[in-house]
Amino acid sequence: MNLRDDLQLIYDWIPEGSRVLDLGCGDGELLAALVSHKNCTGYGIEIDTDSLIAAMGRGVNVIQADLERGLEEFGDNSFDVIVLSQTIQAMQNTELILQSLMRVSKQAVVSFPNFGYWRNRMQIALGGHMPVSEHMPYHWYDTPNIHWCTLKDFDLLCAKNKIRVQERAVMTGSRQVKYFPNLLGSLAFYRVG
Repeated sequence: MNLRDDLQLIYDWIPEGSRVLDLGCGDGELLAALVSHKNCTGYGIEIDTDSLIAAMGRGVNVIQADLERGLEEFGDNSFDVIVLSQTIQAMQNTELILQSLMRVSKQAVVSFPNFGYWRNRMQIALGGHMPVSEHMPYHWYDTPNIHWCTLKDFDLLCAKNKIRVQERAVMTGSRQVKYFPNLLGSLAFYRVG
């Protein structure tokens, strides 16, 4: 099994045999690995047709749906873990999706590009333009990302919604960042419940 570094971290956080819902599952790489190697069950949700077809090709149970409509089709505590990987920044109603995650699952893993990363700050301060990077590959005029946040912003949003942060990790490239994560980390991972 050879997962992308960010997906490997999420994979490691999900317990064996979990019922998993992967929101914005893309090509289904993570869910396919969880089913194959950790005896997990679950579904992916994806809106993009090409990604949906790729996920189906991996044998993933995937539903084509728009997350903006919420998760009302799923009952309370239907899953053990929900994954929202690099998707939350593209959601219109971030609070609604976080509240839905906590209703439908015991815990969630949420990851997002850290807008507070020093390279992003430098592009704004010195270049005078919105950042473009590996985790934020779009220009301001063609980006699907509508909400940028830092680690501190996400901590405050969780506190406001009484969502407990169980674990947090921050990465830049393939390495985890332990010191000054809001400044030195490009991608944030939260396990919340």
